[in-house]
Amino acid sequence: MTQKTTQENTGDTPITPPRFKKPQRGRVNRRVIPGFGLTMGFTLTYLTLLVLIPISAVFIRTPGMGWEEFWKAVTGPQVISAYKVTFGTSALAALTNAFFGFIVAWVLTRYQFPGKKVVDALVDLPFALPTAVAGIALTALYAPNGWLGQFLYPLGLETAYSTTGIFIALTFIGLPFVVRTLQPVLEDFDHEVEEAGATLGAGRLRIFFTIILPALIPAMLTGFSLAFARAIGEYGSVIFISGNRPMKTEIVPLVIVKYLENYEYPKATAVACVMLVASLVLLLVVNILQRWTESIGQARH
Repeated sequence: MTQKTTQENTGDTPITPPRFKKPQRGRVNRRVIPGFGLTMGFTLTYLTLLVLIPISAVFIRTPGMGWEEFWKAVTGPQVISAYKVTFGTSALAALTNAFFGFIVAWVLTRYQFPGKKVVDALVDLPFALPTAVAGIALTALYAPNGWLGQFLYPLGLETAYSTTGIFIALTFIGLPFVVRTLQPVLEDFDHEVEEAGATLGAGRLRIFFTIILPALIPAMLTGFSLAFARAIGEYGSVIFISGNRPMKTEIVPLVIVKYLENYEYPKATAVACVMLVASLVLLLVVNILQRWTESIGQARH
């Protein structure tokens, strides 16, 4: 009553609080630049022409063989031996690159030394070097009469024309994938976290295994998967140093090429389909592992 009388005497109008609109739970426009529809359409078209259509052609051509013929083509003794050589040496080379690639990336990001830029540039050499040139160079180096082979063969170490030579070639071409994947993570790593661990009394090994290594595992898995995927499809550098001996040093890409040279296109397509499925499964498993490790890291923080 008093408030109403005061307002009438003073002639002031009652103050109404501002009303804010409630946020709508609709679609949020997250576009940074205009033209999303055009760029998305171009992206899908580009990926369809370069990736989806060639991959789908392998699956479309394979069912025309019949199940029995397909099974015989992908489980022959020569093909099984090629699977073992390809996947075995590729996995071993990728694991080796994951270990030594980490050391190389650690040295390049943590230390300053003369010639660092030269060493950093040499890491990319397998990217720029044609695979055939790499194969010839490695063969000339590790052959029985090569610069290194002439000392290794008398010791009983067969390098060229063996699975060891394949391992050397796959390690050579896969190293940059691991190093270039780990380098940005190591460069962006917060050193204050290490200093905090040291302040709390943790030693160097404990800091590495409890702080640094968990943060690097997703990147290491990515580098391993890239090196492994690159290795199972490698052809140019391997055929020179492997010797291409059936049932011993043949790789799956070489088996596919032999089928194509003999005009056995269905068999070549069947083996290519197996390799394609194996690559897709590998990428799926690695992505699951990466999400798992990232979730563990977030839970720790």
